[in-house]
Amino acid sequence: MRDWNGKRYWLVGASEGLGRALALKMSRAGAELILSARSGERLEALAAELPGRARVVPMDIADRESVKAARAEAGEIDGMIFLAGVYWPLSAKAWDAEAVETMFDVNLTGAARVLGEVVPGFVARDRGHIVLTGSLSGFRGLPGAIGYAASKAGLYSLAESLDGDLKDTGVEVQLVNPGFIKTRLTDKNDFTMPFIMEPEAAADVFFEHMTAGGFARSFPTLFSLVFRLSAFLPHGLYRRLFF
Repeated sequence: MRDWNGKRYWLVGASEGLGRALALKMSRAGAELILSARSGERLEALAAELPGRARVVPMDIADRESVKAARAEAGEIDGMIFLAGVYWPLSAKAWDAEAVETMFDVNLTGAARVLGEVVPGFVARDRGHIVLTGSLSGFRGLPGAIGYAASKAGLYSLAESLDGDLKDTGVEVQLVNPGFIKTRLTDKNDFTMPFIMEPEAAADVFFEHMTAGGFARSFPTLFSLVFRLSAFLPHGLYRRLFF
């Protein structure tokens, strides 16, 4: 079991939704937090609400120089949690180049930018904790998810590669794949979202996984089985069932 007391964690994408709920939970557990997102105002409001020590470091993960400067300002950390993400429901029949590229640039390339500033230092000292936020949509392609599902699939592969390369070191890599969480992102959906969770409930599962250890956690459990088992279906059958 992980001891959070006095540990310093950099939360990337902490200003609202799951990130905000997780920050509150980690602060109550005794962690010191570095809070990053684009909105400095929302981060300041969150920092004022936290019971423990917290520092605000605004950052735009689409900008390499902004990421580099934020990492330098964050200073020594014990772990980094990547929670940033953007989403628009989008079909290939109505391709929006800007939206698709933004989803890749934030959800996947943004993670790579942050990891590029974190991983070398963790490897050099042989200690660190990396947590990436994937999605159940990352297991296979889905209709109406051009950009989002592919970027999360890439993040899943990135997490597995990191874990494989670092498994014999003191750097721990974890991946969390949530289903639907009630946020401003899912508010864009006009379809029924099974097993949708409030951010606080999702943060409970997220924090439990980080505390217990192990590589990946997908939830809600029953809903996640649909996606996890779909990986074993041949494409023709998968297409008939899901499209």
